[in-house]
Amino acid sequence: MDNLLAFLPSFGNTIYTLAAFVIALSVIVAIHEYGHYIVGRWCGIHAEVFSLGFGPQLANWTDKRGTRWQIAALPLGGYVRFLGDDDAASGMDEAAIRKMSAQDRRRTMHGAPLWARTATVAAGPIFNFVLSILVFASVMMVQGQATLPLTVDRISPLPTGAYELREGDEIRAIGGQDIDSFETLGTLTDLLPLSASIDYDVTRDGQGMTVQGPYPYPPLVASVSPQSAAMDAGLRKGDVIAEINGAPVVAFEQLREQVGGSQGDPVQLEIWRDGEIFSQELAPRVVDLPTQDGFEQRYLIGVTGGLVFEPDTQSPGPLSAIGQGAAQTWFIVEQSLSGLYHMITGAISSCNLSGPIGIAETSGDVARQGLISFIWFIAVLSTAVGMLNLFPVPVLDGGHLVFFAYEAIIGKPPSEKALRVLMSIGLALILTLMLFSVTNDLFCP
Repeated sequence: MDNLLAFLPSFGNTIYTLAAFVIALSVIVAIHEYGHYIVGRWCGIHAEVFSLGFGPQLANWTDKRGTRWQIAALPLGGYVRFLGDDDAASGMDEAAIRKMSAQDRRRTMHGAPLWARTATVAAGPIFNFVLSILVFASVMMVQGQATLPLTVDRISPLPTGAYELREGDEIRAIGGQDIDSFETLGTLTDLLPLSASIDYDVTRDGQGMTVQGPYPYPPLVASVSPQSAAMDAGLRKGDVIAEINGAPVVAFEQLREQVGGSQGDPVQLEIWRDGEIFSQELAPRVVDLPTQDGFEQRYLIGVTGGLVFEPDTQSPGPLSAIGQGAAQTWFIVEQSLSGLYHMITGAISSCNLSGPIGIAETSGDVARQGLISFIWFIAVLSTAVGMLNLFPVPVLDGGHLVFFAYEAIIGKPPSEKALRVLMSIGLALILTLMLFSVTNDLFCP
């Protein structure tokens, strides 16, 4: 009985992780395939089947246009099968197409004009990018941006006790350093003394005064990275690292330096949470971090720091938020492509490539941090899926677009024999990559 009870939490975590993974993947696949479907419909191409998942059908219904919508048992992808397709990968059913009238042939993917086929295929990845941009923009609008003058909205609790700084104070300077923008705060770590208490020049109720407040970047956990030592140890947002290896910690930068210099040796942390102190030993893990010049290796435990107070915010306008969402999406694409390049050249470990197991574990870790974090993760994953599908590999959307480009230049599509060979090669490449990524999930540290 005791063994069963010990097993239940692990079983529950596995179910939670799988559920989070299925939800994230289903949303991304549904948006991707809906892009193919709706643009194909707009272009006069008839969809016979819209499937979310593969394998045996769990549920299905047929709409008034004759498209069968179905949910299948294996939620690891999906597809749209258009009229005249021989399979889910849009292979041509030559025998069926030969028997069609010219009007019906136009409603097939293979009989549609080149522009219609190109738009239909490109729509899947484009819809993934649109989803990402809209999610990023929505989150930014909900969370808002710091207002000026910088105003304290909420102060995070710390073990060092109460301070004179209050909610509603308008901050003019910290430690004698003028604060004229939110970005200025990021430059303070090299300018302020390492002290648990700092002078804040504030305006309160219309009166200027100097009050004592906490160090602006204390060893406060602002977020915990998925699949990290901190996540495995159960650290949470809001935890404060009071000591590391017996030495008191005042600033998050001290924690970063101690962990970075550990060379992977375990560090002993004293953690303050809700008024109680407990000890936790963590072994930092080497991580390849992106920099302006490429990547560098650092030892990390997987926590990020943040301001001791939350500033008052206001929501950006829709156009501004969408612009920021597009910039965030492009940043993810750039970092992903840079990571792939550095893995290929051997500059960083190929263990940075995660497969379905790693993505599932990350989904579960992020979902435990809250709805906003999980929605943000879905947007990040949607960007990655959109980018991956544009790679010029047969079977993927990018491969089809290459075939269409060839047709536009030469004046006719590649032969069916050539297409079959290329599609087989593309499928072999994708399966090899999947096997490699699953191996990473199982054997990489």
